[in-house]
Amino acid sequence: MTRPRHFGTDGLRGVANTGMLAPEQVVALGRAISRLVRREGGGSAALARDPRRSSPLLAAAVAAGIVAEGVDVLDLGVLPTPALAALLPSLGATLGVVVSASHNPMQDNGIKVLGKDGAKLDDALEAWLEEQMALPLPAEALVGAAVGDVRILERPVERYLEHVGSLFPGLDLHGLKLVVDCAHGATSAAAPALLRRFGAEVVALFAQPDGLNINAECGAVHPERMARAVRERSADAGVALDGDGDRAILASSDGSIQDGDRVLFACGGRLLEQGRLKDRVVVGTVMTNFGLELALARLGARLVRTPVGDRHVAAALRANGWSLGGEPSGHIIFGSENAFIGDGLVTALKACALMRHSGAPLHVLAAGLEPVPQVLLNVPVEQKPPIESLPSVMECIGAAERELAGSGRVLVRYSGTEKLLRVMVEGTDGAVVRRCAASIAEAVRERIGAAGGPQP
Repeated sequence: MTRPRHFGTDGLRGVANTGMLAPEQVVALGRAISRLVRREGGGSAALARDPRRSSPLLAAAVAAGIVAEGVDVLDLGVLPTPALAALLPSLGATLGVVVSASHNPMQDNGIKVLGKDGAKLDDALEAWLEEQMALPLPAEALVGAAVGDVRILERPVERYLEHVGSLFPGLDLHGLKLVVDCAHGATSAAAPALLRRFGAEVVALFAQPDGLNINAECGAVHPERMARAVRERSADAGVALDGDGDRAILASSDGSIQDGDRVLFACGGRLLEQGRLKDRVVVGTVMTNFGLELALARLGARLVRTPVGDRHVAAALRANGWSLGGEPSGHIIFGSENAFIGDGLVTALKACALMRHSGAPLHVLAAGLEPVPQVLLNVPVEQKPPIESLPSVMECIGAAERELAGSGRVLVRYSGTEKLLRVMVEGTDGAVVRRCAASIAEAVRERIGAAGGPQP
């Protein structure tokens, strides 16, 4: 399979205004997107962004490239990534483009390209876009009426709220108090409004984006602040979203954090009870805790793993018609119920519906899952050479696998979106797991580490 050089697990990602995200490169990407639109039969491209400082810059650059080659742009402004994915079929656009770095810090940014069905592009198409970016400019520029137009879509947030509302007919959340952490991101307007539409009392946190504060010590990467607010406000549950709204980390009424694995267990159990868990399968990734695999087996279901990345989970669900999948980080996808789109607000509403049906809080619904000890260390790296080309690191990995002796797993991989190498070790003996992870991380740091050292 042809693989892209610059696109990672979640599109193009990096420090805004540098490298592949320098304006001239983004204009080139816009030109390539225009050519892909024509290759797909013509039409327009829909464009959305998150509220970080650099997003208008990159949105303008990618739009300039698209219209320069004669394709129209439909501008949706600041909007969650899943909102664009959900609205694409009704907009008649051939492709969707999102300017966002999701959960990354403010100085980062990224660009994701979606097909007309809302799915992220596969490796082959992303590689094709990269090839097109490297081509010289057309010999003759388009002029006059041949240049594409930019049109503004009216009421995009309202359209999105109507869409999500249609997925939950009859859901009544009156009497529930919910804390929602919007990460100062793209859901800052949509999330509180949507939950209030269903009747919930909403405590909104971190919902005042100023372009500089997105994901800053808040949101799905820092759910502890939301969880503390759940306890302090005596709320029934809470949800922490990320910068573009496709992740959701939940908290129960006791303040305990319920990650993606726990949500998969609780929702998978309900679907199994209803006879709606196709093939009795839940899809996870190589990062999914082995405890979920054991817990599902006790229910008579099984876990199927994919590579890291919600697009791989979505692809497995689509290919097999399966009902549920996701990642520990909070990307949850409810199969065809939401057109295989991962949406943090849909995840939150599914959890609320489950609480309403059962009368139980989230921590009780997820109590059947007992995670095995797992350590994940993020090691900043200067470069990303093949891991198998690093003898000292491979020696540490081999030693860890021998010490675990079949009672655990070791996974060492580079981040697809950041200059990090991730070391994950899990097993039944917590002390062994911690020692093995630290040993591998230290070997990586000595060989290719950047300043900063291993991070949890």
